[in-house]
Amino acid sequence: MRAASATADAVRGLAGNLVGAGLAAGPLSPYARAGTPGYSRRGTPRAAPTGSVVAVKLTRPVRRASLVVHVAASASWLGLTLGLLALGTAATTTGSAATVEASVRAMKLFADWLLLPVAALTLLSGLVLSLGTAWGLARHRWVYTKFWLTLATATATVLALRPGVNAAVTAVAEGEALPDAGDVLFGPVVSLSAYLFMTVVSILKPWGLTRRGRRLREAGTAGGPTGAGRLRRTA
Repeated sequence: MRAASATADAVRGLAGNLVGAGLAAGPLSPYARAGTPGYSRRGTPRAAPTGSVVAVKLTRPVRRASLVVHVAASASWLGLTLGLLALGTAATTTGSAATVEASVRAMKLFADWLLLPVAALTLLSGLVLSLGTAWGLARHRWVYTKFWLTLATATATVLALRPGVNAAVTAVAEGEALPDAGDVLFGPVVSLSAYLFMTVVSILKPWGLTRRGRRLREAGTAGGPTGAGRLRRTA
């Protein structure tokens, strides 16, 4: 009886030591500790919620290269807009016909050869960064807002800014005055305002999660501790 009691005490002591060390709820146990990332209380991986999309995450070198491209393209787009605004201001305020013609022709050169490629590169690199990192495209309001504003600005460049500049160049080439100062000023002013707003949004990252982002976070698929820790570095 004493031997059996001693054996039982030894077994209980060993079990207590295992629990204290956190091994009783380890990989060999059918029950995981509450709060174990990615596991249910029965020790099985949590299934992804219905309708969720598993994004392909970028490697660190690719992510950094994409970030450099995106920042460089965005800064180039902002610089081009400032140049267009300066040229448009010169064309509308000067009394020299030669200065007006030189200004609008320079604006046409920028609009035809630089604006669209830079706009497309900015939009594409932004998509790669959002879809390839824990930020996502529709998880955070600031990312979603910036995407649609970038798309709207690029569209306005094609449908409004370039036609206005082309009309100004045609009129000046025929020896006429500028048909409308708004043709060379309105587009750059609106674009510059949008770019400055997007720059502020990119730095401050306001407004929190979207409805989709909250749903994914509650489901445990919005990046987890590892993805959340990288958010500030990948933005």
